[in-house]
Amino acid sequence: MNYRDQKKYINVLKRYENKMESRERNDFIMLVKRQKDEEEFDTISLKKLSDLYEKYYVNRPKKSLDSLFKKPDEN
Repeated sequence: MNYRDQKKYINVLKRYENKMESRERNDFIMLVKRQKDEEEFDTISLKKLSDLYEKYYVNRPKKSLDSLFKKPDEN
């Protein structure tokens, strides 16, 4: 994971910061501070960041709304 990915993960997780547990929030704040210092994360920090990302950012597929706009069958 490079610096750009770190930045993307942190920006996404900022929206979910209020939903995090206290320990997770403290870890996240520490990661944000390290990001501001433009440090590369070590493997443990990357693992924490990716775990938080997977836990809070759920990328669900969008439902297809085509069925709502079809004409009813005329029989």
